[in-house]
Amino acid sequence: MCCNEEAVIREALKTLAAGIPLTAAPYDFTRDPAVPHAPHKPLDVALPTAEDRRQALRNALRYFPEAMHAELAKEFARELAEYGHIYMYRFRPKHYAMRAYPVHLYTAKCKQAACIMMMIQNNLDPAVAQFPHELVTYGGNGSVFSNWAQYHLAMQYLSRMEDNQTMAMYSGHPAGLFPSHKDAPRVVVTNGMVIPNYSSKDQYERMYALGVSMYGQMTAGSYAYIGPQGIVHGTTLTLLNCSRKYLNTSQMGGTLYVTSGLGGMSGAQGKATRICGAVSIIAEVSLTAITKRHNQGWVDMVCHDVKDAVEQARRACAEKRSVAIAYHGNVVTLWEYLANDSSLTPDLASDQTSLHNPYNGGYYPVQISFEEANEMMASHPAEFKELVHESLRRHVKAINTLSGRGMRFWDYGNSFLLQSSRAGADVFREDKKTFRYPSYVQDVMGDIFSLGFGPFRWVCTSCLPADLDMTDDIAAKIIKKLADESQDESLKQQYEDNYLWITNAKENKLVVGSQARILYSDAVGRTAIAEAFNAAVREGRLHAPVVISRDHHDVSGTDSPFRETSNVYDGSSFCADMAVQNFVGDAFRGATWVSLHNGGGVGWGEVINGGFGMVLDGDEQTGHRARAMLSWDVNNGVARRSWAGNKNAEATIGRAMQANPQLTVTMPSHAPDDVIEAVLSVLPPVAAKQ
Repeated sequence: MCCNEEAVIREALKTLAAGIPLTAAPYDFTRDPAVPHAPHKPLDVALPTAEDRRQALRNALRYFPEAMHAELAKEFARELAEYGHIYMYRFRPKHYAMRAYPVHLYTAKCKQAACIMMMIQNNLDPAVAQFPHELVTYGGNGSVFSNWAQYHLAMQYLSRMEDNQTMAMYSGHPAGLFPSHKDAPRVVVTNGMVIPNYSSKDQYERMYALGVSMYGQMTAGSYAYIGPQGIVHGTTLTLLNCSRKYLNTSQMGGTLYVTSGLGGMSGAQGKATRICGAVSIIAEVSLTAITKRHNQGWVDMVCHDVKDAVEQARRACAEKRSVAIAYHGNVVTLWEYLANDSSLTPDLASDQTSLHNPYNGGYYPVQISFEEANEMMASHPAEFKELVHESLRRHVKAINTLSGRGMRFWDYGNSFLLQSSRAGADVFREDKKTFRYPSYVQDVMGDIFSLGFGPFRWVCTSCLPADLDMTDDIAAKIIKKLADESQDESLKQQYEDNYLWITNAKENKLVVGSQARILYSDAVGRTAIAEAFNAAVREGRLHAPVVISRDHHDVSGTDSPFRETSNVYDGSSFCADMAVQNFVGDAFRGATWVSLHNGGGVGWGEVINGGFGMVLDGDEQTGHRARAMLSWDVNNGVARRSWAGNKNAEATIGRAMQANPQLTVTMPSHAPDDVIEAVLSVLPPVAAKQ
């Protein structure tokens, strides 16, 4: 970037300190066709009463001076009528491109605040975000803010913030800057924190339309998304370990993986299968999403005919030639075609439709076209819901047929089995209680989490590819050393998988948006990498601070009985103490910002999850805080999993206690089955079910 270009950008970014641009021109109600947009939301479902609609308008107008209320009320009412939500399109920034800029170009009093500003803009970058103009980063409704006024206020507060202040974020709403101290978090984020009895999907639609709550997904509302690279890595590890578990091999040449989704998180699937050397067919109803992934090189070919897609896969499998095939069509069409073609059975299969949001763009029923569905979900929501249920029943029936022929299917944590069961699909075993297919956490990732490994990530705020190269090299050397020194085969395999990942990361061209990287590591690896990065910043080998964070989908970050804690069998999988404790513990151990969310992955009301961001600025005290925080951030979850009886977790937390005498964890004493059985007769008989 030349000096003149820097000067122009710096001048444009100065406007962030000014807050809401009150002189912005009225919105002309023409959505930009160059970017994808969120589906229209059915207003009759979200805000069925006149009083609710009045309140939504009052809530939106309170961000503006009274003199503007009459003019804006008309505009916002029309937005509510046409889109089912008040996005405040008038105030969407148009005088600078929305993306992450080198941190020194931001006008801010506090370096930590400037880093957060960069992370927010990366989450809204059109190359990164799913629906950037609606402030949705991924997952169909995973929002950074609820409207553009909130964006401007948050950026203004961050511009003004000093290192003894903390900004409180209430579900996208910047409540203000509050006095704190230098070691406190600069930002505390909560998203969707609703009283449990009112945490239903219907209530979410109402509260989001009112502008009082928000679905932050995981890393959307916590400003820590790094594009689909994160899920590329997670999907790569999942496929590799599923192949080891189900097919008894790490060599995936000729293996066929069938799935759906190329939008936000799901967009990584083609790239991951190519890294594994497999063949994939990925169904996607949105041609815009397919084109985006094809242009990125994350899928190799696009087929508009299901027969053509299957024949291309058949040839690639026979030749053991890795290829990612995007099928432009409904995944149920693909499944039913495969179920009727007995000559080709996929080896591995899953689903990444956004079923946490099944009736508003997360799932498209097979009976109607993509365009018809987008219209019908807003105009006839009850009828649309019935079509979704019928489609899910057909979806599952075809999968069951292929499973009977030897295909291995798993739920990818998107609520596929949960929503299919609610639709009346045949997803249960004979006991009518247990799903016939596992969650990928139950069968694969749960054991990895219990070893303390999870998605650790970082962003080079200089925006220099050379800095990312250096961090890759630093991390690779640390992971290689840990692999060489490990005496435990399970740990060694995880280190070796991630060494292979990080040494090939640049070649795989994974960067979308900010100069970011991810790898799975444990507490030992994360702390060593963070301290090495901090030293490199201090010594000037890296040109600007490094932000470290993680996906909430991690060892400790998420309590989710149908995903992250689905392999916790002591009855506590529906308890959320771990995620809440993690959020609080990270805050007072040195995190730069922390977040706690209702929803994420499997949907609103189904999960509590949290995360953090930490700026490594080169200060020696920062290194100490990173060690304390990262140790807690991992070992909290390992301790919980150990108490629940996971053997990997018991061994992992035992090693952690040996390494750190200050760590003392309550360990379980397991009662033998015969002891339990011997006393059951003392208890009242179990009542027969009516």
